[in-house]
Amino acid sequence: MGNLSGKRVFITAAGQGIGNATAKALIEAGCDIYMHYFSDDSGAKELAALAVSLGQKAAYGQADLTDNEEAEKCTVAAAEFLGGIDILVNNAGGLVGRKWLGEIDRQFWQTVIDVNMTTMFNVTQSALPYLKQAREGASIINLASLAGRAGGHSGSLVYSTTKGAILTWTRSLAAELGQYGIRVNAVAPGLILGTKFHNVHTTKVSADETVRSIPLGRAGNAEDVARLIKFLASEYDGFISGATIDINGGVYRM
Repeated sequence: MGNLSGKRVFITAAGQGIGNATAKALIEAGCDIYMHYFSDDSGAKELAALAVSLGQKAAYGQADLTDNEEAEKCTVAAAEFLGGIDILVNNAGGLVGRKWLGEIDRQFWQTVIDVNMTTMFNVTQSALPYLKQAREGASIINLASLAGRAGGHSGSLVYSTTKGAILTWTRSLAAELGQYGIRVNAVAPGLILGTKFHNVHTTKVSADETVRSIPLGRAGNAEDVARLIKFLASEYDGFISGATIDINGGVYRM
């Protein structure tokens, strides 16, 4: 496992939840960091202050990553501030809303695809020239979901479809970018409570029912996922690529 001290990280949706916990873990591991946020900069601002207090570089910027021009501008700003990109964490995404098959219209369909897939495409394509220049190889970590493995709860059909597509995107990208020393992996979290996603879209009754099915007997938290992403980030010079690592307390076993 590589030393993360001085590694240059660009992470999307770092304002709260898994993205915020991951950014904090990477800062504490010695990384310089550029944090994207969409609507609220308070979480990124707090972590930037932490990084500076530790003698590291940190900045943050706003963008609608579904827009190709905004995504490219944000990615270039990250690369210019950091002097390159060694590690890309594609964390942006969301359920958007719960709609059953008969309720899904074309606008909702496209919105969920854009939030979960177009964002990832836009950022990764924009970051590619910088990742290829990473001196010791680079690492891309994509946020998928247990929903992409097993299907989600009712009303998450489009979301689950996009998260399943991210698994294939990760495998294909690993094959395509390996020649440049770029490793590409995904993480697939299960029930991770305390995040905006579940605070908005998951009832306590539903969460309690899910927890009862988890062999470890508890839900996950953002720090659980952050530790896994930090490990994959440290594999910038390693041999893990094209993998999806499940983190769900044992409820889904491959």
